[in-house]
Amino acid sequence: MNYILFDGPARNALLPFTFTRPVADILIGILTIRQKWEKYLGSTITTLTEEYLSDKYPMVELEENVMINASFLPNEVLAEMVSNLEPNQAIFKGEEVIAFYTNDSQEEVDFDSYEIIEYSEECLTVMNTWDIFSKNAAAIREDFEFLTEDRKSQAIPKSVNVIAAENIFIEEGAQLEFVTLNASTGPIYIGKDTLIMEGTTIRGPFALCEGAVVKMGAKIYGATTVGSYSKIGGEINNSVLFSHSNKGHDGFLGNSVLGEWCNIGADSNNSNLKNNYDEVKLWSYETEGFAKTGLQFCGLMMGDHSKCGINTMFNTGTVIGVSSNIFGSGFPRNFVPSFSWGGAAGFATYTTKKAFETAKLVMGRRNIEFDEKEAAILEHIFEETKKWRKE
Repeated sequence: MNYILFDGPARNALLPFTFTRPVADILIGILTIRQKWEKYLGSTITTLTEEYLSDKYPMVELEENVMINASFLPNEVLAEMVSNLEPNQAIFKGEEVIAFYTNDSQEEVDFDSYEIIEYSEECLTVMNTWDIFSKNAAAIREDFEFLTEDRKSQAIPKSVNVIAAENIFIEEGAQLEFVTLNASTGPIYIGKDTLIMEGTTIRGPFALCEGAVVKMGAKIYGATTVGSYSKIGGEINNSVLFSHSNKGHDGFLGNSVLGEWCNIGADSNNSNLKNNYDEVKLWSYETEGFAKTGLQFCGLMMGDHSKCGINTMFNTGTVIGVSSNIFGSGFPRNFVPSFSWGGAAGFATYTTKKAFETAKLVMGRRNIEFDEKEAAILEHIFEETKKWRKE
């Protein structure tokens, strides 16, 4: 069967992260949503997403297909239901469609003509940006159980100080000496070819993905995920960093999400709790206003290719768009549009010419080409987000 993950109605609620990727490629837990479905279904999966993303993320449609709402994370029960779908069947949870069977000759999908199968079990969903960190503990636990079942961990080095060793899994090629791992509060997954430098203290749930680095003396609280080839240091609490992003120095990052190719300058900090302990609101790209999160703790949402200079301070509930550069003293406002250059003293437009020059250098350091597809995506985002910049 051919499986296709589609963005679904939550796509706009997941901006700025879905400016540059399908919903399926959001990282939560140990794996992206796409990787989770591929492992559960044992199949390569393509995506149906925005047209301007389709060159980088093409959809493969065959004669018969099962479409899956990428906001729903798989589990054994749900994956089995999806794999057993037959023509003219759809799976719903309440009013939300999870998956449905279709063929390439269908001009439209009318669920009134479908046999509706109700999914009544619990499952994780990613419907808002803050779900990525707030549901990360549950996602790490589910991924850890799935990925490590019937597998044997690499030996924990003798110099490592360990609590609850049975909840720790180390992949081949990982290096760690003279660190403290406390997995009594949740599992700790240490991915392939990772490095945890000496003096680091980690409390689970925690996931360190392939090739990532934790620098000396870092203090990491769960539930935190560090994406592939990212680097972290300082103090981090309940945050998710996508691949190839760096927060390598002292400073605090809490209840936050960083996209790909982000960099946090030394001694930068974000607030994750308002002074009056009130509910945090975040900028909504859907309503073009600030929306309630229902959370008391909520920090920084930073889109791909955005960066901040040393000693940057972020207010509680700050949203930074794609390819912005923040620097200077004081707190910048808590919504910074994409392609902004500046800080509390004001912003100018960060032109695509300059942004592309930086992206080429940054990606080139990791031996990844900034190609025409990447440039076209960022050009589209530059135009799409122009209305929020003061130019």
